[in-house]
Amino acid sequence: MAILAIGLLIPLLGTMLGSAFVFFMKDEMSNRLQKTLLGFASGVMVAASVWSLLIPAMEMEEGNGAWSVVPASVGFLLGISFLLLIDELTPHLHLGTERPEGPRSRLSRTAMLALAVTIHNLPEGMAVGVVFAGATQNTANITLASAVAVSLGIAIQNIPEGAIISMPMRAEGNSKWRSFLIGSLSGVVEPIGGLSIVLLASLMTPILPYMLAFAAGAMFYVVVEELIPEASERTHSNLSTIGFSIGFVLMMVLDVVMG
Repeated sequence: MAILAIGLLIPLLGTMLGSAFVFFMKDEMSNRLQKTLLGFASGVMVAASVWSLLIPAMEMEEGNGAWSVVPASVGFLLGISFLLLIDELTPHLHLGTERPEGPRSRLSRTAMLALAVTIHNLPEGMAVGVVFAGATQNTANITLASAVAVSLGIAIQNIPEGAIISMPMRAEGNSKWRSFLIGSLSGVVEPIGGLSIVLLASLMTPILPYMLAFAAGAMFYVVVEELIPEASERTHSNLSTIGFSIGFVLMMVLDVVMG
């Protein structure tokens, strides 16, 4: 139980550590550093989706032969659709943009920036929760060490994400403490979402392959819709490619070594 609690909280601690960068960096984050960190976060999320979610989802159904890919495919598409729906129904504002997305709202710019990040963090919390749920089920080919590896991987990529959130908040005119709190609170959805899935573990055993793939699809949506476009626009996109490669390999190594 203690390992479960720690595993669910580690990603939040990563976000808080990254958000604390606002106390140590005087100026705005450089474009080069931001590109590298966005690429790194993308690499970690893609590797976690493939190695820790999609592959285990198919392995759980390997007894069904060619049909083993069905739950992974359906769950993946449902995850994409779910994040697309959330994206359409929630007023939010992406970093570096001036035009809000979603329904028209009177929310402040800071609130909409925070909502955008919360949407981003939701699938990460789901991913951590579902792998820990899988680790508790005898039918899942997921070890507790593998679940901890996913938690650590998400936490590592949350460190640069926290900085990417808090620094622009500071640039928007918020105080350092307010910027830190907003950045940190954006990660609270992760342990909440993860715990919700773990609590439903006993009920979701038959659909666990679908849930693993669902979390993978949700994370892929964030990568393709937000992170990669932000990392590729304008100059220094090559740095985001390097960051992606490092993040992908790091997450892959964590999963294989600890799994």
